[in-house]
Amino acid sequence: MTEPVISVRDLRVVFPTRRATYVAVDQVSFDIAEGEVLGVVGESGAGKSVTGAAIIGLIEPPGRIAAGEVRLKGERIDNLTADRLRRIRGKRIGMVFQDPLTSLNPVFRIGTQIVETIREHLPVSEAQARARAIELLSEVGIPAPTERIDAYPHQLSGGMRQRVVLALALSTNPELLIADEPTTALDVSVQAQIIAVMKRLCRSHRTAVMLITHDMGVIAETADRVAVMYAGRIAEIGPVREVLKAPCHPYTRGLMGSIPALSGTSTRLAQIPGAMPRLTQIPRACAFHPRCGQALATCRSMRPEPLRVGKAEVACWLYGGPGTEAVP
Repeated sequence: MTEPVISVRDLRVVFPTRRATYVAVDQVSFDIAEGEVLGVVGESGAGKSVTGAAIIGLIEPPGRIAAGEVRLKGERIDNLTADRLRRIRGKRIGMVFQDPLTSLNPVFRIGTQIVETIREHLPVSEAQARARAIELLSEVGIPAPTERIDAYPHQLSGGMRQRVVLALALSTNPELLIADEPTTALDVSVQAQIIAVMKRLCRSHRTAVMLITHDMGVIAETADRVAVMYAGRIAEIGPVREVLKAPCHPYTRGLMGSIPALSGTSTRLAQIPGAMPRLTQIPRACAFHPRCGQALATCRSMRPEPLRVGKAEVACWLYGGPGTEAVP
């Protein structure tokens, strides 16, 4: 087994307030291998974006990593100084946000921003960096890149801006790319184009990808493995085909049941009762048990630990543990 590009172990992110300390991410663990795409899916408030931000040190104070560790190619990075982490962020770890205008400065030409990023992290001349920028714009599908390189962000469509952000994130050949809802603000046809570009580039560059989304369709099309998050915890993680074809956790089954099917006679979608708990109201035992139709007495008193079920790992008492009967 080769060493994973990114290894997260028992990550815990908290946000202290005057009244209490709220836990946004609780004991999250996963690895991403070279060239692999890990999809992280769940409802809004599940902790997906906070997990991604914690990996690259972008948690807004007073939020902080309270426990666990993050290792990039074996090197621990969660305890680095801000200056050392800044050198890693942008060079070894790239980031694509939901809104491309979050990453692009509206008063600078896109070429200037890509060239500046390249020269900040790589020992190249301005001419070499500009040539590299044009090459990247061509790779992500920007038409007439030699002309568009001097455009301002507002002169490009949303899909084109997101392509520029992808080029910017990949400009220094990072080992890890964190894509946080990269296609949410785009129409369906442009989503498909961005997904195709991301898959092609990451495969060719052997970049590990953490793809954060709430769209199971994007996960099915893009990811190799999927981690389903709920209330700051991973409910189920495993190969995407196995998890989507035969989901084990009741929450995963609920998510899959809410997706419209092209065939079938049902006129209503399945619905998960209730809503994601607020940070102030997350149950101490199984966080999903108030919404689960299969909850056991144990679910209300003890927190389930991940168990191997087939090729997946599932945090659910339905699959065995103290006071329960194992499911074959």
